[in-house]
Amino acid sequence: MTRALPLVAVVAVVATAANGVIGLRGAMPWSIPSDLKRYRALTMGKPMIMGRRTLESIGRVLDGRDTIVLTRAASLPFEGAIPARSPAEALALAARAADRRGANEIVIAGGAQIYREFLPSTDRVERTVIDASPDGDAFFPDLEAAGFALAAREPGPGGPRDSAPTWYERWERT
Repeated sequence: MTRALPLVAVVAVVATAANGVIGLRGAMPWSIPSDLKRYRALTMGKPMIMGRRTLESIGRVLDGRDTIVLTRAASLPFEGAIPARSPAEALALAARAADRRGANEIVIAGGAQIYREFLPSTDRVERTVIDASPDGDAFFPDLEAAGFALAAREPGPGGPRDSAPTWYERWERT
C-alpha cells in the first residue's frame, strides 16, 4: 500500500485487553469512560479511517473529525460519513481531509480487519491496554511481529466508573 502524503503520519488508536482482544460481538467487552477522553484528544481535528461495523458500533459520526469508512456497502447509515472502496482510496481521502484541516496525522480507528489492512502503512500506534483478559472475537495484531517497538508506557489515570485499570503505550515502527 502506498502512503498518501509524506508529511502526514498514519497513527492507529486502539484499546485492547491484555490478551489482545478488541471486541466481542461488535462491542468492546469493557467500560473505560476515562479512556474516551484520551481517544477524543488523540483523534480530534483529524481524519479517521474505520470500517462500517465500527461506525455502526459507535452509532454516529464523531464531531470534529472526518469519518472515512472503508466499505463495500452501497450506502452508509450515518450522514456525514465518507465512503471509500479501497484502502488506497481511504488514505487519499484522509490525506486530502488532513490537508484541509491542517492536521499532521491520519487516524486508523478500527475494527480488527481495518487495523490489519492498514498496519503496514502505520507509523505509530497509540494503544490503551485494559488490565483484563475477556473473551473476544476480534483481536489486534501483534505489534512486535509487525515491526513496531514499545517507545513509551505509563499508567492510565483511571476513573471511578472504569471496569479495569489501564496503561497507555506508544509503539513506533522500527
